[in-house]
Amino acid sequence: MLTSLVKVEPSETRAVVWSFLYFFALLSSYYILRPVREEMGIQAGIGNLAWLFTATFCVMLAAVPLFGWLSARLPRRTLLPLIYGFFGANLVIFFVAFQIESLRVQTAQAFFVWLSVFNLFVVSVFWSFMVDLYTEAQGKRLFGFIAAGGTTGAIVGPAITASVVKLTGPVPLLLISAALLGFAIFCISRLNAWAAMEHRRGASAASARGEPVGGSIWAGVRSALGSPYLLGICAYLLCYTVLSTLIYVETLRLIAEAYDSPATRTQLFAGMDLGVNALTLVMQLTLTARMFERFGVTVTLALLPAFALIGFAALAVVPLLAILVIFGVIRRAGEFALSKPAREILFTVLPRAEKYKAKNFIDTVVYRGGDAASGWFSKALREQFGLTLSAVSCAALPIAAAWVAVALWLGRRHKNMAAPSSVSGAQ
Repeated sequence: MLTSLVKVEPSETRAVVWSFLYFFALLSSYYILRPVREEMGIQAGIGNLAWLFTATFCVMLAAVPLFGWLSARLPRRTLLPLIYGFFGANLVIFFVAFQIESLRVQTAQAFFVWLSVFNLFVVSVFWSFMVDLYTEAQGKRLFGFIAAGGTTGAIVGPAITASVVKLTGPVPLLLISAALLGFAIFCISRLNAWAAMEHRRGASAASARGEPVGGSIWAGVRSALGSPYLLGICAYLLCYTVLSTLIYVETLRLIAEAYDSPATRTQLFAGMDLGVNALTLVMQLTLTARMFERFGVTVTLALLPAFALIGFAALAVVPLLAILVIFGVIRRAGEFALSKPAREILFTVLPRAEKYKAKNFIDTVVYRGGDAASGWFSKALREQFGLTLSAVSCAALPIAAAWVAVALWLGRRHKNMAAPSSVSGAQ
């Protein structure tokens, strides 16, 4: 049944299934809580979002050197469970803190920042693990299906929230999320066992055994800022985050104006997530691998930027909440089904240390740096210049055009970097 969905070799089957379940657990855990975060953002005040994004960026700045220090010293079998265990313990602490009524507002603000850090960090570590386990050729065949595991979890998560939140309230959902992180740790142990078996069959020793990557805690930062290729990935991600945050802030603002009930808003956010992830799953199972096979990384990488250009042009002409929601849903589905797997494949041609350290810096600090900058940019467009949604969309068009150009450059550069390894592998 699996081979009818993905081109998987017999020796890869066990790893693909555990990778699918691992990502399922991670994104179920996150998406159970994402609608809660959106409601916390509204309760904290739309005008305070720029501050919350900035706080998230500052936390990332502190977390990345710590991750660099840990990854240089701890083997993979210890590092990954430690990270997920830490975040699971945090969820239990938040559960207790939300019971204290006098701290409810401060806890809500802290939770918004924490979940923004949690999301990027655990997903970045997951994909670092994936690009360490699988080769570039395997990634083109398998990453779409593995990503579908996350999407399935992202469907189950908001479905749980939408069906349970009116009965229990949002706080008990934190414990369900923590339990799913425990299952993710079990999946990691199974994947490490598979990697050790592959090493006995002749795979790379360092990757198969999951040895520490070594180097200094700042090695990832230096690599990211010193390589034109990695700087290109940074630019691609910055364009994505700036435009995503503009859509996010405008969506929260218009929904807050349209609906008064917190439970109704939480259900609406859960419904939007459900729509995004249902569409993503269909695309991942039917389109992702075919796109890579037929058009390659370059075209796949450029599709989302091109759609953003069209979407913002449409919003500039028809600035309605319904259009914004539809655009946001399709854009997020395109990110998860096409842009994200293509972006991960870009890292498969890099040395192992850069797959963890440089990648983690880009996925966390650069990503949340774009969020913070875009939060203030959006705040200025609204409060200082009084721009409408139509005008904000016009301001986004040059950024979308630059994003298309960066995608095309990155795709060509990746093709050139992958060619020698492809020839070597064939020999």
